[in-house]
Amino acid sequence: MIPVPSQNNILEGRKIILGITGSIAAYKSVVLLRLLMKAGAEVQVIMTESAHDFIGPLTLSSLSTKEVLSKLNLDQEWSQHVALGQWADLLMIAPASANTISKCAHGIVDNLLTAVYLSAKCPIMIAPAMDLDMWRHPATQENISKLNSFGHFIVPVEDGPLASGLSGPGRLAEPEIIFKFITNYFLVSKPFEGIKILITAGPTYEAIDPVRFIGNHSSGKMGIQLAEQAVQMGAEVELILGPSNEEIKPHPKLHITRIISAENLYQEVNHRYQDVQVFILAAAVADFKPEHTALEKIKKDTQSNMTLSLVPTHDIAAFLGQNKQENQFLCGFALETENQTQFAQIKMSKKNMDMIVVNSTRDEGATFHHDTNKISILDNSGNLVSFDLKSKKEVAIDILKYILERIKT
Repeated sequence: MIPVPSQNNILEGRKIILGITGSIAAYKSVVLLRLLMKAGAEVQVIMTESAHDFIGPLTLSSLSTKEVLSKLNLDQEWSQHVALGQWADLLMIAPASANTISKCAHGIVDNLLTAVYLSAKCPIMIAPAMDLDMWRHPATQENISKLNSFGHFIVPVEDGPLASGLSGPGRLAEPEIIFKFITNYFLVSKPFEGIKILITAGPTYEAIDPVRFIGNHSSGKMGIQLAEQAVQMGAEVELILGPSNEEIKPHPKLHITRIISAENLYQEVNHRYQDVQVFILAAAVADFKPEHTALEKIKKDTQSNMTLSLVPTHDIAAFLGQNKQENQFLCGFALETENQTQFAQIKMSKKNMDMIVVNSTRDEGATFHHDTNKISILDNSGNLVSFDLKSKKEVAIDILKYILERIKT
């Protein structure tokens, strides 16, 4: 239904730092750099001082079209390492010597590369290269285990002839293998790359007068988690958020619009829906609003009862269901107190949704204000999948993975 990224363009525009350390295998970095550039990546090379003993910077700067960086000193802007660490989508150290691996594992900073490593906000990959005995030494293996525990990706060493004349594990993986490791990472971890998702979240407040409103107990936590996880998976996200006090992690691909009422929400969705591939309607939108909103605070009158006349709000899900194109995917939410699956099926069919996330106020630890949720997913093919109680972060990932499976072509 919706094209997902292929290996042919997954590195297009990616910002990659290629760290090169003092190793005889540094010559392989030239081939790796060429492969990355050919794939459309933007590459900044950083060399340690000892790397200059094995390869010159001229070839690297010519291939990358950028000045090769090496020194960490006062001649450069003091915050350069911070800027580089925030700029990159990936830091790849290849080759990574035993010395640099040890420094990374223990947080030692004595050059620009290790300073950038400690400042990096992006994923980190390390491709070791060293002699057989160095690789097998318990200190090196402990350092590799520590880097693994940090969540870094270690490119396996190869077994074969080494510069010392010995043969065994410790060889730097071939550039083509490292390149495939990088592309596979982005294919797996950024499956929504190139896809724009619109997410609604939080409650709406429908004004009765300047100080009173009709609302609900939604905190926006579920929708915010969906937005945060979607950008981590590569999506460009438009989050339209009702009144909420929840903190949101900033991200360059996350665009937040704050709204108050169902009318505000409808207008924002109507303004954006044509350029979106996936809609996730997690907001708890008021179904009704006061027919008239008082301009001044309504005073309490103990002598009479007050009657509040209500009218329907815009049905945003129905609007999107009627207007979505073949290349657009609509996911709704249904919070029910009884007959969850039956009512969700009716709602999904009536509003032309592709799938619906169902939960119940009867499930302990789920729905409003909790950090956990328990859901079932029903799609328009009749499939029903139920999940255990999980954190809302895990629930968001489950929902996004389900959507991804449905939109694959």
